[in-house]
Amino acid sequence: MKIAVIGGSGLIGGQLTAGLARKGHEAIAASPRTGVNALTGEGLAEALVGAEVVVDVANAPSFEDAAVLDFFERSSRNLLAAGRRAGVKHHVALSIVGVDRVQGNGYFRAKVAQEQLIAASGLPYTIVRATQFFEFVATIAAASVAGDRIVVPDADFQPIAAADVASALADVAVQAPRNGTIEIAGPDRLPFRDVVARRVAVSGDGREVSVDRSAQYFGAALEQGSLVPEDGAAARLGLTRFETWLTAA
Repeated sequence: MKIAVIGGSGLIGGQLTAGLARKGHEAIAASPRTGVNALTGEGLAEALVGAEVVVDVANAPSFEDAAVLDFFERSSRNLLAAGRRAGVKHHVALSIVGVDRVQGNGYFRAKVAQEQLIAASGLPYTIVRATQFFEFVATIAAASVAGDRIVVPDADFQPIAAADVASALADVAVQAPRNGTIEIAGPDRLPFRDVVARRVAVSGDGREVSVDRSAQYFGAALEQGSLVPEDGAAARLGLTRFETWLTAA
């Protein structure tokens, strides 16, 4: 099966392309690095020739509210139009658990807009919502610095290894379209503070990690379950535990 991976040179895309190739599929890593730009449309038609499946894991170069919204809207419109012309049979996109439940975060708003465009496109599709990646926890910690402390919201957290995200996407790509959404998460649901504190400790940062109910997550207020699967029983769980990943990181 020929599968075009949009954003195929990134953290998830690189692992996904390699995983699909190991399974015998013709996996095309489509990104600006390989001459394919979903934002401008450059190279899309050529990359999608003969492709049965498109997996969109591209990320915006800027997270500023207006820029990120423009990126996901324009790139999705271009990609969906190219997919219709190429006769793509399954459009898969990576999104975020809780994306429609968290208010105040421009990136989440942009991903909701992307999801809506996909659902209305007429193409068979599956949206895979993932929790935050283990690889992103250090960035979360850095964004949560308040003076000599790190202050995080009072919420639950269930991050997942990027490798497990790529594995789940590889499975979804070769299955029938859901025409809906599935959720994937890490194996352990923990307090937000515990995850960040463990990552900070491993890095040698001695700052205290504390909880404040008014603390925000990149501009968004969180409830206890904002960033974890709505239906934990139905979510696909990754195999890699955070402690195991930390040991190897």
